[in-house]
Amino acid sequence: MTETATDLRAIPFLAADGSEHTLSEFADDVVMIVNVASKCGLTPQYEQLEQLQRDYADRGFTVLGFPCNQFLGQEPGSMEEILEYCSVTWGISFPIEDKVKVNGPGAAPLYKALKKAKDEEGKRGPVLWNFEKFVLTPAGNIHRFRPQTRPDDPSIVEVIEANLPR
Repeated sequence: MTETATDLRAIPFLAADGSEHTLSEFADDVVMIVNVASKCGLTPQYEQLEQLQRDYADRGFTVLGFPCNQFLGQEPGSMEEILEYCSVTWGISFPIEDKVKVNGPGAAPLYKALKKAKDEEGKRGPVLWNFEKFVLTPAGNIHRFRPQTRPDDPSIVEVIEANLPR
C-alpha cells in the first residue's frame, strides 16, 4: 500500500557525523529507509541491502540505514562501533545515519511520519522490529515492508525498478 507524504522530505535527521540532513537531498531518487541493528536475527539483511545499493545506486536509488536499539538492545554500540561493524562485516557503502528511536514518545520525527504509511495488509502503526523498510518514491509515495520481508523480495524490487528516475 502507498500513502503520499508531501512534507516528509522536509523533516530533518542527523547523519552519523552529527550533520543535519533531509530527504529533500534525495528528491529525485528512490530511497529505502531501514532501521538496522547489528545483533539481530535479521542482521544478514545487510547483505541484500548492500546488493540493492550496488545494483541501483547509479540509477537513482539509495538505502539509508538508521541504527536503533529499541528492540531487545540489539544495537548497543556507539556510532563509531556501528560504522566499523557495517564496513568491516558487510562492506556497507550506503549511508548509516545517527542512532534513532523509531517508536514511543522519543521517536525520531522522520519515523513518526513514516509510521503513518500502511503496509501491504493496510496496517499502520509502530515499527514491529529491526529491518522494517520504507521505500519512498520520487513522487512521494511510501511503500512499507515489514521486517521479515527481505530487501531483495520481488515486491520490493518491483517498487524500486518501477520508480527509478534513470
